[in-house]
Amino acid sequence: MISRNRRLRTSESIRQLVRETVLTTSDLVLPMFVTEGENKKEAISAMPGVFRQSLDLTVKTVKENYDLGIKAINLYMKVSDHLKDNTGKEAWNPDGLMQNTIKAIKNAVPEVIIMPDVALDPYSIYGHDGIIKNRKIDNDLTVEALVKMGISHAEAGADILAPSDMMDGRVLAMRQALENSGFTDVGILSYAAKYASAFYGPFRTALDSAPVDEKDIPADKKTYQMDFHNSREAIDEALKDVEEGADIIMIKPGMPYLDVVSKIRELITQPIAVYQVSGEYAMLKAASQNGWLDNDKVLLESLTSIKRAGADMIFTYAAAEVARLIGKN
Repeated sequence: MISRNRRLRTSESIRQLVRETVLTTSDLVLPMFVTEGENKKEAISAMPGVFRQSLDLTVKTVKENYDLGIKAINLYMKVSDHLKDNTGKEAWNPDGLMQNTIKAIKNAVPEVIIMPDVALDPYSIYGHDGIIKNRKIDNDLTVEALVKMGISHAEAGADILAPSDMMDGRVLAMRQALENSGFTDVGILSYAAKYASAFYGPFRTALDSAPVDEKDIPADKKTYQMDFHNSREAIDEALKDVEEGADIIMIKPGMPYLDVVSKIRELITQPIAVYQVSGEYAMLKAASQNGWLDNDKVLLESLTSIKRAGADMIFTYAAAEVARLIGKN
C-alpha cells in the first residue's frame, strides 16, 4: 500500500503534531451558583463537585480559578422564596444578589469576564423564564423585564449578557437598550438554540427553578424552548439572533446536539458557545464514580468533541477540573 493512515498515529509526538483540535483553558467558561449568606457552601447532590456558594466564597473561587486559566464565568442566583413573584422584579434590583455579586467579583478580579444569566426563572414563583398572563408566557412583557434585568447587570459591571430565556426579539431589544444607555462595549451571548431538554434536571434542582405543577400554569417550557426533534429551526433562530445584534451564539445542550453545532458553524462567522449542561455532567460523574468510565479521560474527550464540532467556547461545570488536567498534559 502507498497510503497507510496509521503512519501518522505511531507515537504521541506524531499524533500531537497532526492533531486538528486542541482543547485549552481559554475555551472554558465556568457556570457558578450563588446563594445568600456568608461563608456558605452547599453541595448539589446531583452534581458532584458543584456547590452553591455565598458571595464571599464565590469571589474566592473566582480568584483561584482565574489563576488556573479560567478567564470567564457564567453566574446564576439562588433566590430566596420571599423575593419571587410573577414579574421577576427582583431581577433588576440594583442591590440584588446578582448585581452585588458582579460588583464584588469585578472589584476583586477586574480581568475576569462576567457573563450573568438573563432569565426570570430563578425569580419567578412559577419557575418559568417569562411572565405568565392569561395562562401563557407573555413574550413581549417578558422582553421588557429582561431588558431591565440586562441593563442592571451592565450597570453592575457585566462584560457580556447571556439571555437564556428564548423569548422572541429580546436580543434586538437588549442591544438597543444597551446602545441607548451608553453600554456599547457590553456584548450579548444569545442562547439562540436552547432546546426543551430533559438534561436540565440537576440545574433546576440547584436553583429551585423547575416549573410548578399548578392549574393554569404551563407544565413545561416547550412553548418557548426548542423542540428537540428539529435542527432547521435552530438555524433560523441563530441567524435571526445574529441579525438582531448577538455577538456570540449559544447552543444548548452540548453532546446530544453536536449536529446542530456543526450545521450552524457552517453558516455564521460569529463565535459559537456550547453548554455541557448539568445532566451531561451528572451522567459522566455518576458513571465515573461507579467505576464504569475513566473520569479524566471522558471529561477531556467529551469537551474536545464539542470543540471539534465547531464550538469556540464551552460552558462546563468541570472547567476548573479540566484546567488542571490540561495543565498536567
